[in-house]
Amino acid sequence: MHRRLFLRSLALVTLAATVAAAGALPATAESPTPAATRLHATIDAILADARLTDAQAGVVVVDTATGRTLYDRNGHRRLVPASNTKLLTSTAALELLGPGHRFTTDVRAAGQRRAGLLSGDLYLRGGGDPTMLAADYDALAAQVAADGVRVVTGNLVADDTRYDRTRLGPDWAWDDQPYYYAAQVSALTVAPDTDYDAGTVIVHAAPADTPGAPPVVTMTPPNGWLRIDNRAETVAEGDTTISFEREHGTNTVVVTGRIALGAEPESDWTTVWEPTGYAADVFRAALRRHGVRVLGRTVLGRATPPDATAVARHDSMTLAELMVPFLKLSNNGHAEVLTKEVGRIISGSGTWSAGLAAISEYVADTGMDTGTLRQRDGSGLSRRTMVPPAEFVALLTAVRQEPWFDTWYAALPVAGDADRFVGGTLRSRMRGTPAAGNVHAKTGSLTGVSSLSGYVTDADGRLLAFSVVFNNYLASSVKALEDQVAIALASYTEKSPTTARVAPPTAPQTPRVPEGRECSWVKPIVC
Repeated sequence: MHRRLFLRSLALVTLAATVAAAGALPATAESPTPAATRLHATIDAILADARLTDAQAGVVVVDTATGRTLYDRNGHRRLVPASNTKLLTSTAALELLGPGHRFTTDVRAAGQRRAGLLSGDLYLRGGGDPTMLAADYDALAAQVAADGVRVVTGNLVADDTRYDRTRLGPDWAWDDQPYYYAAQVSALTVAPDTDYDAGTVIVHAAPADTPGAPPVVTMTPPNGWLRIDNRAETVAEGDTTISFEREHGTNTVVVTGRIALGAEPESDWTTVWEPTGYAADVFRAALRRHGVRVLGRTVLGRATPPDATAVARHDSMTLAELMVPFLKLSNNGHAEVLTKEVGRIISGSGTWSAGLAAISEYVADTGMDTGTLRQRDGSGLSRRTMVPPAEFVALLTAVRQEPWFDTWYAALPVAGDADRFVGGTLRSRMRGTPAAGNVHAKTGSLTGVSSLSGYVTDADGRLLAFSVVFNNYLASSVKALEDQVAIALASYTEKSPTTARVAPPTAPQTPRVPEGRECSWVKPIVC
């Protein structure tokens, strides 16, 4: 499909040449080469598609080796970038935190210990780790038991004070908050699987044994923090119409619809209200399994005393390793945790404002003109974030000199690679074209917003940085137009047709998810 669209756009070169010469060619003292003229006409023809009628389109392409601009259409226009915002967040995090940065979750005891009795409180202290699984809390509980603690006379205290208590971005749509891509942000949380969507639970519904009975509803991980209101029904036959919806401001998940006898179970992700309590609930259950009794209640949000003694500890994967699920799957929660962690490390304040200030300072140092943009969160969920495509390209060009660049480049989604932890959000796009296995780029999507910014190796072996941002379109999708631009760049050559050849891209090896962290669930990817 994409190859046919690209060939059709090439056929429009002659018709679009006048437009190209009039508006899209970069202002240089040199006359454009025939190859550059062809490229401009091709991209202009793509942008003339009816799906972009009355929309805004910004496209910039630069040769990273020479700094030469190969194409610029509205490059300095501020546009909503959606998840392309993660380019700023991820590069700043690697620079300011370091590729070896880890998040630590630990357990500390405050009070007198005698034999197996702790006369005091047990503290679960969160370090912001967005990859904590139920199994990791179980391992912490096992360490507590191995340390000799059997009875805690006081409370289990969940310490999430590393970050502030602002759980949701200030500009996020209220009706997004039940969905996994808009989970609440806390320094103490749980992820249900190895996509690491922290602060979410997977709810499953399987048919009962008899018609008329409610389906069997379970959760991953099992927990007592969410309450299930099961209004669904098992039917003898028919289509499955099961839906799960968490009521706003509560932890009640309402299950409705029908599921037929013998049908496959249905599953969906839902966020939790107050992830700190969710983590404490999972940990308390793990303590019980390991024979540790807490006689007091669970208390949320109180800081650990400085003289509390260490009992157990869990360190996360490194930031370099986290970049893979973060960027490949466009994980919004990771972006927001990293923003607050940057603020905590740089200024001692785990807030969005502190983190965004540090990110802004870093990207300004790379050469981005921060006076022309606004970043409101780490992920791009905010529609008040605005970045010109030319500034994305400036960042993409500059970070090639960073010592961590190879790690970051490999963590970007790779066009056409079916492996979720290689292709990511580009795994089904541009297959069978010169862009497949070549384009490393970050995707972005909101209603009426689509973006693709990253790198492509052209047919002459040059590494090009590009940014494509579309706003205010009414079509259901304009991803195919982004793909056509990327394919045109992958095919671009300044050699004569008889001598041109496609140079294979030289990409660093993609880092893998650490052993024992394999992906166990597959859900539709959004970005």
